[in-house]
Amino acid sequence: MKRILIGGTHSGCGKTTVTCAVLAALKARGLTVSSFKCGPDYIDPMFHSSIIGADAHNLDSFFCDDNCIRQLLWENGKNADISVIEGVMGYYDGADGRGSAHSVAAITDTVSVIVLDCKGSGESIGAVMKGFLTYKAPNNIAGFIFNRLPARLVPMAERLCTEMGTEYFGCMPPKSPSIESRRLGLVTAVEIADLREKTAELGRLAEENIRLDRMIEVSERCFPEFTEQKLHRICADNSPKIAAAADRAFCFTYSENISLLKRLGCAVEYFSPMDDEKLPDNCRGLILSGGYPELHAKKLAANSSMRECIKTAINRGLPTIAECGGFMYLHDSIRTSDGTEYPMAGVIVGTAFETDRLQRFGYVTMTAGRDCLLCGKGESFPAHEFHYWDSTDCGADFTAAKSDGRSWKCVHATSALYAGFPHLYFYSDVRLAERFAAACAAYGGK
Repeated sequence: MKRILIGGTHSGCGKTTVTCAVLAALKARGLTVSSFKCGPDYIDPMFHSSIIGADAHNLDSFFCDDNCIRQLLWENGKNADISVIEGVMGYYDGADGRGSAHSVAAITDTVSVIVLDCKGSGESIGAVMKGFLTYKAPNNIAGFIFNRLPARLVPMAERLCTEMGTEYFGCMPPKSPSIESRRLGLVTAVEIADLREKTAELGRLAEENIRLDRMIEVSERCFPEFTEQKLHRICADNSPKIAAAADRAFCFTYSENISLLKRLGCAVEYFSPMDDEKLPDNCRGLILSGGYPELHAKKLAANSSMRECIKTAINRGLPTIAECGGFMYLHDSIRTSDGTEYPMAGVIVGTAFETDRLQRFGYVTMTAGRDCLLCGKGESFPAHEFHYWDSTDCGADFTAAKSDGRSWKCVHATSALYAGFPHLYFYSDVRLAERFAAACAAYGGK
């Protein structure tokens, strides 16, 4: 199975731009490409999907054990001509040895190519290269792609690679198109009007400047053994319909979460809290994912029929998962940066409001303080947070703990509700999905 990981020296070095360029070039060659993103990320996979025309996937070694990582890569990449995995942050950055691009490369025995940003640098890039090549061994690093490298410095980059016994896989020129960002990460794919033109140009530049044939050549390696995780259909006698929010306001959904629910026997129907008048008919579960409800608060507020429909359904016991932006939507109101307060669904008494700093960031371990929809009292599972927004009532039914010992109360949880800022990844503990599916199957549509 051909696979290659594109890592980077740090966040902002151009990993996503280079990955999109490589994906576009491979797609233009007529290859079937599968794509993956290391770590807990929603936005990068959206760009991947827009280029390859299929779902992109996540590989997270903090959430999943080695066997699960290998299975997810195999299941979602086995039918492709090549799989391209984008790293996260700097190549070695993670949490206690897990969660990094390096760990995913090691677990899956995947060759890695490191993106190095050359803006404002000359031969000093050699020191960075040497550091990455020698910091850990083995490291799976086959070579480098030099981002924003002037043509006059290409011979220098090639020489440095030769001297260090690594490969020069090419470069991207200084004035290549790039993917815009906002403080929560990259601007989403649907927000870039000329995305098709940009990615086509990136693909052309990759074909001209990156040694794609060599990348394909080194990508073929034997796949590590794994034991297939068997799942039992929770919904053997019916297929309960789960309504999943999916529009410009609610766009942070792991494709693995949806596919796992389907494997358990659920049907999933997407809807728009912005544009639809009500929930899909006969739904027996609800997922309100994260996203950017604050950017669309006016339109969400104007859709009073949907707000009332969701409030009524949840108050009647519809099994519901609401994460981050979805949790914000369930409040009485959202207060935007200009001080305007927009009415929302009114399930959570309180207001979601913007702050001027990052409130939570990174992996957490969630421990339930009571029996609830997803787990029993005292049970734990991993999750992640990344938000500048806060709430007058974040909930107190779970304790979130960081690896450094910090902890705090969060989440509103009942026998039918999980609502809070922390995001869930079902493959971190498949019991989360199994219990949610079982609750949906048992719900009688009161």
